[in-house]
Amino acid sequence: MSAKPHPQQSAADGASATAATTKNKATEFEDGPDFVQSLARGLSTVRAFDREHPALTLSEVALRVGLARAAARRCLLTLQHLGYVGTRGRSYFLLPRVLELGHSYLSSLDLTDLAQRPMEDLSRHTGQSSSMAVLDAHDIVYVVRVPARRIMSVALNVGARLPAFATSMGRVTLADLSHEEFEQWLAGARLRAITPHTKATAAALRDELARVRQQGYALVSQELELGLLSIAVPIHGVNGRVVAGLNVSMPYADGSRQIAIRQFLPVLRKTQAAIEQAIAGSGWKPVVDARS
Repeated sequence: MSAKPHPQQSAADGASATAATTKNKATEFEDGPDFVQSLARGLSTVRAFDREHPALTLSEVALRVGLARAAARRCLLTLQHLGYVGTRGRSYFLLPRVLELGHSYLSSLDLTDLAQRPMEDLSRHTGQSSSMAVLDAHDIVYVVRVPARRIMSVALNVGARLPAFATSMGRVTLADLSHEEFEQWLAGARLRAITPHTKATAAALRDELARVRQQGYALVSQELELGLLSIAVPIHGVNGRVVAGLNVSMPYADGSRQIAIRQFLPVLRKTQAAIEQAIAGSGWKPVVDARS
């Protein structure tokens, strides 16, 4: 008589199969006639630059993107010709024109206009920074930020990205996914312990998202950065699906969890209601669903 597979092993096998299927589909498309390799290489070249790598040589770009030097050189020269990349000596760096790419998205995201005033009121009433972010694959991307004072070592502005699994705004968005959607998302996720407090396993994340669904908010304490606590609520669109996360962040200290739940959560819920009412009144709908 064969042994019955353990539930956790079955879940792991299912996740592995989903990851393999997703990878195979991606490979098939990249090998097909509709995939524009030069465009993909150009975008990868832009993404090679970040906060830790603001300027790169040709060799460094080629290494980070995984291209031959000749291919990386063509990408850089094309981006330079279009005004997206500048040069200083042997180094290349991004020019402000790159912001046009993100601004086009934000300009189409009327949600930011609807949320700005309520979030300013939220930050004023709590005395803390408030943010709104949307899910983009396995990250959250900040689309509105009302800072009170800097409490993180990472500079967070509009366009900043953080791992969704370890953030309060990411978790309220992930909690809205169906079982199938979440398992597909999880198959491609890279869970890791960012701090000793990070819930960095699939089982721990599933349990936490079940708690978020039940209570209607997410509280993340020192999982993304030591000394930081944040609490978030979901923002729903007219169809009832979550379109963004809204949070308040504060320094972590003894009793800060109670302060966040007792004092900040009621104000967050009022802001949530105000933004969702504005969404309903405006008829705003997301142009794309980044969860798919």
